[in-house]
This record gives sequence, C-alpha cells and structure tokens, in this order.
Amino acid sequence: MKKEDKKVVIETLTEQVNSYKHLYVSDISGLDAVDTQALRRACFDANIKLVQVKNTLLKKALENATNNYEEIFSVLKGDSAIMLCDTGNGPAKLIKEFRKTKDKPVFKAAFVEECAYVGEDQLESLISIKSKEELIADIIAMLQAPMQNVISALQSGQNTIAGVVKTLSEKE
Repeated sequence: MKKEDKKVVIETLTEQVNSYKHLYVSDISGLDAVDTQALRRACFDANIKLVQVKNTLLKKALENATNNYEEIFSVLKGDSAIMLCDTGNGPAKLIKEFRKTKDKPVFKAAFVEECAYVGEDQLESLISIKSKEELIADIIAMLQAPMQNVISALQSGQNTIAGVVKTLSEKE
C-alpha cells in the first residue's frame, strides 16, 4: 500500500472513530464467508459499524482521534476489527449472542463512556452497562411508581368511600 493510500485510510478511520461515541476492538479472523456475512448483517441491524483494519493504521488513527485511546493500544496485535456505535452495550450484547454458536468474535478491548475496558473478562461488565435511553426509562419508571400507587389507592378507596357515604345516607 502506498504512503498516500495509507494516509487516506488513516484519515477515514480517524473520522469514523470521532463520529461514534463507543469503540470495540475484536478478532473476527477464522470466520468463514457465511459467518462473516451473518456478523455483518447482525451489526447492520444493531446500528453497529464493523470495519476490518490493520493494527498499525488503526493505532495511528486512534492517536489522531479526539479521545485518548492509549490504554487499548496493547491489544492491537494479530487480526483486529473495530465495532463503532452510539450505544455502549450494543456490541457487547452482539458479541455474546453471536458466540452462542461460534467461537468468534473474540473481544479484545473497548472504549465506552470514556473508559477503557481491556480483556475478555470485561465483556460481562460491558453488557450490564445501561445505555442513556435505558437509564432515562428507569428514571421515568421510578418517578411514575409513587404516582401510580397514590392513584391506585384513591381508586380502590373510591368504592369504600362511596359505600360509607351510601350507608350513612341510608341510616338517616
């Protein structure tokens, strides 16, 4: 590959990394064409961009990126593919789901919510991270719970109050 071509690839990778909030590094080598296509389709359905990259070009792109990715440089060995997305736990869930039937993709590292996660043992931690939308839904549910309790108490008491009023009116 010519130096000019490498420069274009590095600039493109840097733009892609900067345009997404979260980055996962994985190893998808050894997957046959059918499995690779299935993984790419699953990534597309989950709004995850999957890019097979050379480690040296990825490292230079990460050095040029706006975030500090130095902690994940140590895993840039062997074959690497990056998964880019705006949902922090999306790729982790996809990797776990895909590995129910295959040995790959192997999780190497991730940069999620401005924190680096390195090593296969971090995959479960990443799955449990809630996305912004999930956190908002949890907060709304917690805020609605007390109101729902008051409303249901008033509705259940409505019949009791009506019964008491009716009984009192009949006594006179």
